[in-house]
Amino acid sequence: MRVTQGMIAKNSLRYINSSYGKLDKLQSQISSGKKITKASDDPIVAMKSLKYNTQLSQVEQYKSNVSQAYTWLENSEDNITEGIDVMGKVRDLVVQVKNGTNGEAELEATGVEIGQLKEQLIQIANTQVNGRYIFSGSNSDVAPIVKNPDGSYTYNFENYTSSSDVNFNVSSNATLKVNANPNSAFGGTSGSGQNVFEMLNSLETALKSGSLDGIDSDAVLSDIDQFTNTMSSERSDIGARYNRLELIDSRLKLQEETATKVLSDNEDVDLEEVITDFITQQSVHRAALSVNAKIVQPTLIDFLN
Repeated sequence: MRVTQGMIAKNSLRYINSSYGKLDKLQSQISSGKKITKASDDPIVAMKSLKYNTQLSQVEQYKSNVSQAYTWLENSEDNITEGIDVMGKVRDLVVQVKNGTNGEAELEATGVEIGQLKEQLIQIANTQVNGRYIFSGSNSDVAPIVKNPDGSYTYNFENYTSSSDVNFNVSSNATLKVNANPNSAFGGTSGSGQNVFEMLNSLETALKSGSLDGIDSDAVLSDIDQFTNTMSSERSDIGARYNRLELIDSRLKLQEETATKVLSDNEDVDLEEVITDFITQQSVHRAALSVNAKIVQPTLIDFLN
């Protein structure tokens, strides 16, 4: 087989182009820190990266849901705790007036204070977080308690059912209820059929009249204790769900760390190794250019020289 100068020149250019390609790939890896810049560089690495990125995105979404769940549970627990404190103050006032030594003015003043505590409890019930009523479940655009023009109240929370629960996906195949049941959060219903707000309103009205007539102090205290116990039970339920959420959060953090590591192992280059390969390839490339400059003679005169 006859080897011509043209064949040598073509082969030399092919080898030099191949060397340039290797240098370009190594330089891209050094610049980006990644093994590939497009799927065609290594389809297997690209396919695994897609899978790992999908897993990581799912974990990040679950973590976002967990963060929102914390907001719901923390605010619900804090407000129920505040409501329990309000009920404790109401109980203390009822005990004070029970002894019968208070005059008309003292009873009226106590009625005014009961009224303020009632308004505080209503404010707690109508707590909003990010513009949503947290004690209305999924109907978060509806206030649990609405004051009517005639001074009466509409208790929307009494229409709450389990279908209004707010459930978040907090991990794969796992959901968690993140809201409080407002009926339980505000004590449920007393033996006389009143909710806590109705009971406080009746107590306020009676005391403001300056008389204890029509008030059974023992029955009122019993109702207050019943309401408080029901509120405490709901707070305990929220606390149990909060503890579970913390466990899920810890698990998601571990999953995120693992997914990030696996993704890094698949995509990221060993920078020291790549730099070494680049320097080696650079030396090979320079040697190839030097040798080809001597072998490939552009003119007959150069060859004769």
